[in-house]
Amino acid sequence: MYIVYMRITAVVLVAVLLNITCPSPALAGSSPEKEARFAQKVKKEIAKLGAGPAARVDLKLRDKTKLKGYISEVGDQSFSVVDDKTGSATTVTYSQVKQVKGNNLSTGAKIAITIVIILAVAVIIGWRIGD
Repeated sequence: MYIVYMRITAVVLVAVLLNITCPSPALAGSSPEKEARFAQKVKKEIAKLGAGPAARVDLKLRDKTKLKGYISEVGDQSFSVVDDKTGSATTVTYSQVKQVKGNNLSTGAKIAITIVIILAVAVIIGWRIGD
């Protein structure tokens, strides 16, 4: 029984030593690669929001700057945000963005909300007529 425990201990020790000495390449991602992937994600999110006064956005940039307003232009490398209070436009590159929060209902969402409201009204009217 003692020999079995010694063998298990030896195998575990070898596994731990191999894990420590041989770093996993899957965990090693360089910072520029991560930033580039995040910038692409931001670009997709901004494209989803679109442009115009309905495309509201709240941004935190890497330099700790906060922007709040709407997206006026969307480009390949950057986009512009018009400040609510001042009306001034700020051009922001996708790589500058640390966090983005935005809302803009798509056409499909607006249609779905309209259909739900119409159905609710129809059910209420039908319920009233049934009484």
